Amino acid sequence: MIQSPSLAETTVEPTGTDAAPSVAHGPAAEPTAVVARFEEWVRRTPQAPAVVDGTRTWTYGELDTAAEHLATALRERVRPGDLVGVCLDRSTALVVTAVALARLGAVYLPLGPRPGERRAQAVTEDLDVVCLIGDPGVLPAAHRDGERLALPLPDGGVNAPVGAVAAFAARPQGARRAPEDALYAVLTSGSTGRPKAVAVGEASLSVALDWYRTATALAPGDRQSLLIGVAFDPHLLELWAGLTSGAALVPAPDDTRWDAALLTDWWREAAVTVCVAATPTVEPLLDRPWPRGLKLRHLVVGGDRMRRRPGPDVTATVHNAYGPAEATVVTTAYAMRATDADAGGTAPPPIGTPLPGATVAVTDDDGRPVERGQDGELRIGGHCLALGYLDPELTAQRFTAPAGHPALKGVERLYRTGDRVRMAADGGLEFLGRLDNQVKISGVRIEPGEVEAAFEQDARVRTAVVTVQRDGAGLPRLVAHLKCAAATPAAAELLDAVRAWLPEQAVPATVRFVDAYPLDANGKVDRAALATDAPAPSAPPADDLAGATPGERLVLATVRDLLGRPETVLGDNFTDIGGTSVVAARLLAAVERESGIRPRAHELLRSTDLGAFAALLDQRWTPRPAGA
Repeated sequence: MIQSPSLAETTVEPTGTDAAPSVAHGPAAEPTAVVARFEEWVRRTPQAPAVVDGTRTWTYGELDTAAEHLATALRERVRPGDLVGVCLDRSTALVVTAVALARLGAVYLPLGPRPGERRAQAVTEDLDVVCLIGDPGVLPAAHRDGERLALPLPDGGVNAPVGAVAAFAARPQGARRAPEDALYAVLTSGSTGRPKAVAVGEASLSVALDWYRTATALAPGDRQSLLIGVAFDPHLLELWAGLTSGAALVPAPDDTRWDAALLTDWWREAAVTVCVAATPTVEPLLDRPWPRGLKLRHLVVGGDRMRRRPGPDVTATVHNAYGPAEATVVTTAYAMRATDADAGGTAPPPIGTPLPGATVAVTDDDGRPVERGQDGELRIGGHCLALGYLDPELTAQRFTAPAGHPALKGVERLYRTGDRVRMAADGGLEFLGRLDNQVKISGVRIEPGEVEAAFEQDARVRTAVVTVQRDGAGLPRLVAHLKCAAATPAAAELLDAVRAWLPEQAVPATVRFVDAYPLDANGKVDRAALATDAPAPSAPPADDLAGATPGERLVLATVRDLLGRPETVLGDNFTDIGGTSVVAARLLAAVERESGIRPRAHELLRSTDLGAFAALLDQRWTPRPAGA
């Protein structure tokens, strides 16, 4: 098996001092092709499966033809360098769209299948987006009412769009365009309440793909997952890794991201051999015996801090990957195998060493490398770097020239991650947390300021402050502290309103109404005091579970614990009170563990309230009388 770069391959340039600086360079690398490599597989193996989408298999030849038809349909309206917003889910249609836009030289801007009307509108106001591709029902009003072009996109398989169109609307003067040579752009959280976009070139993506194919030995005959949410950049690693290796992509049904048991069932049924998944999705699997009968050889996880090592029963190599969108998905990685001496250890594993072509440096506030073993900010350089943000001023702030240090000789620019790390003597990195207010929720970077701005769009909210609290398992959750302008509105109404602006992970779990905010010595809101001194949620009546059914007791107790909301009642809707995909997965796992009943994610999500979901459990929990 070909392994990812080892610690021994990581190099540090001598500095002439005894103390080694916290700088490490990955093995040498040169950019290669991405789109041309896919086209090479089309020529070599036109009959090989390229996408296995439900019961329908698309060959490389068929996928190539479908992409050319789409490119032809768009060619008169979409020019090289144009941003195209893609509002599609994981599907053959998404793959065809990505290939077609790359051929046109357009810039693929993934927004996800349900981007939220306000969020999509903000993107099209700030960025020079030539059109949006997706179901007209999910597009902002200006695009629903404007010119539409029906597209020849596949309409079969999982998550397939119905009647996808390219929708055109008036483009604002002065909107930002993508930089030259961009292949794709992705949105990241912005403190102003407006999402910011970072653009990545084909050369940078190619370096990450070359590492991925080597680390996983991805090749013809393999099945590569298409599992990550489309609004997040790791799905590009999945998509192009499959297409540039001769392997088959397998789009995942939506339920797999909510239910760990469904995920492993899908791995088995779809014969997935290589998968990329968010850390919070995978960690519940590591707390139980590893499923048998899987063909999964490699599992690349990232997006959040991994809290334990895989056990000796885990038959796949698990790669703990780290990397911001500004450094093209993956910057460092650490491979773990069942044969490792520390397999199953409860200490968090490191995030590893730099990929080929990447440089990492742990620096002080002035950008100078600290000694190994000292904490500092992680800065990244090398071939992995994005072209920059679509905002030149922001690019200048975050992509800076390196400090004059011998270990950074030859490095032209470094990206300031805002992450606090420590480099060990052997060059491996330990992730310690954030230096600023950003937080990871379910693997997604969230800027509390963006969440606050979303609440303040509502005329009923005078000001909003968002804090981060930890639940009983130590996982972060957002709490919104709102000062309202007049009568206090219902929390559920406000949460429903901000969903139009925010991705799922950024919607707070709890809303608290305040009359005033505590201030620190400088007159600023004291967020730590706000989080600590916030009044405890109203406790439920002592007898509120008296006479409750087994299902009701289990559901209420578990949801109250997971969300830290003891005031939760059976009449609450799961998503309205802060339920996310990660919380749903943990709830379903707890229900199965305590009752032996294995509910499906859609049964939770489609229930009108928690009482209805509990009733479903009781139907299966209580034995039926004979003859009933």
